[in-house]
Amino acid sequence: MHSRIGRHRWLLAHGAAAISMTLMAVPAAAQARRDTTRVQPTSATRDGQGDFDVHIGTWTTHLRRLLRPLAGSSEWAEYTGTTVVRKVWNGAANLVELVADGPSGRFEALSLRLYNPQSRQWSLNFANRAQGTLVPPTIGEFRNGRGEFYARETFSGRAILVRFVIEPVTSDSIRFEQAFSDDGGRSWEVNWIAVDVRVKGAPR
Repeated sequence: MHSRIGRHRWLLAHGAAAISMTLMAVPAAAQARRDTTRVQPTSATRDGQGDFDVHIGTWTTHLRRLLRPLAGSSEWAEYTGTTVVRKVWNGAANLVELVADGPSGRFEALSLRLYNPQSRQWSLNFANRAQGTLVPPTIGEFRNGRGEFYARETFSGRAILVRFVIEPVTSDSIRFEQAFSDDGGRSWEVNWIAVDVRVKGAPR
């Protein structure tokens, strides 16, 4: 009698433990199933490394630059020159060199564009020869052929936002626009407009 009662208690105790362990395993199994059904990056994920391939080559550049941004000024300087774009790192980067002249004098600049394969974004690193230093990079990507890039900078002692937009006009012309915002992005003032037209016969 006592042995049966003891065995019965043993079965109840161990059966309860087994049920408890089974119930604990259910959420873990469900979580495992959820993990296996999550959308994982695949080879179909868009790789933007070739986004600037269309810009490789030699271009005639028409540039308008606002001389005093964020100062209520409407005085623009105009330039005409040449832009040369070369691949670096087999397309994972490219180097842009611009030399242009106008009534305000000569303007020389370069931009090193670097592709980040983890974020699938580009950083545009710009330098004006008159200053000789790189400004903080604008970072972004292309969507439906339009590139948008953003940065935080300090301009005349104030924190501002920078937006740089690249979009094709035709198969052989591309428009570039830079704008500043000193109100957190509620409004933007355009201060740089450039249109590149491919030089006919120049190697692509």
